[in-house]
Amino acid sequence: MTHFTISLIRGDGIGPELANSATSLLNWINDNCVGPRFKILEVEAGDAAKEKYGVALPDFSFDAVKKSDACLKAPVGEYAADVILVLRRYFDLYANVRPAKSYPNVKSLSQFIDLVTVRENTEDVYLGWEFAIDDETVIALRLTTAKASKQIAEYAFREAMRRNKGKKVVAVHKANVMRKSDGLFAGICRNVASKYPEINYSELYVDACAMNLIRNPEEFDVILTSNLFGDIISDEAAQVAGGLGLSPAANVGQDFALFEPVHGAAFDIANKNVANPSSIFLSIKLMLEWLSEKNEKNYGELKMISSRIEKVLIELLRENIKTKDVGGTFHTDEFTKEFLRRMF
Repeated sequence: MTHFTISLIRGDGIGPELANSATSLLNWINDNCVGPRFKILEVEAGDAAKEKYGVALPDFSFDAVKKSDACLKAPVGEYAADVILVLRRYFDLYANVRPAKSYPNVKSLSQFIDLVTVRENTEDVYLGWEFAIDDETVIALRLTTAKASKQIAEYAFREAMRRNKGKKVVAVHKANVMRKSDGLFAGICRNVASKYPEINYSELYVDACAMNLIRNPEEFDVILTSNLFGDIISDEAAQVAGGLGLSPAANVGQDFALFEPVHGAAFDIANKNVANPSSIFLSIKLMLEWLSEKNEKNYGELKMISSRIEKVLIELLRENIKTKDVGGTFHTDEFTKEFLRRMF
């Protein structure tokens, strides 16, 4: 029996409702599975923490995350950047991994979408290096390094091998305009691609990628790109596949990872028991897959549970058991209860 400590950031808006559903699923695993056991450390972070303690990520919350084996984060509100950016930088969570997949009875542009965006997570304009020259002029700096580019490219090719679907990687950039920064990124992607002859490697300019995601989304397997482009492209991919309510994300480093729904805190529907917990269930799926790669002893059972999570979701959607955001009638607690009943 292996114990994992999971820090759970309850978040804001619909965050606590999703966190409750996540806790129910992890407790179900504790009660019904042989090997893995999960200890949940609830963590205060976000808008409510900012109002209560003066900072969005208090030291005691940060310390709790540091002591955990992985972090599961429900959506955070206006101060999301003060939480997620700090954690990404501290743990060097260099890869932002965002699957987009079409599911039964969920409106999408194609029923055959199954792709993942692998986005560099630590550089680019998201470092916030902006400088006002005068009242009418601002300069923003963009950082691109060979180290980070190589690290994310290698992750993307390993992901294509792990998925073993189309075995395709497309590097997305704008090297025809940003010849130095994206030129460096593209060149390193090509070098890494040369080590994986079994992978079909190609490149697209970011505007062409955005267009092709609408025209032929089923043609994509792994999209490899930089931070800003990846943020935009992965949101587009999620919407093309059916919406952010079904979209999980992993922030992965060498020894630590954080998992979260892609969507925001949705304050307009908070405390109404209508939030869709599917994205946090799929985030747990990603977490179990990551833990399985780190723990050979529990590899088989963790993989089995992660696979079962997605199969149950597909069963429910196929039977039109859905929350209101994707055209259903089920409330959060009803959907969660039915989901857990079918996990057996």
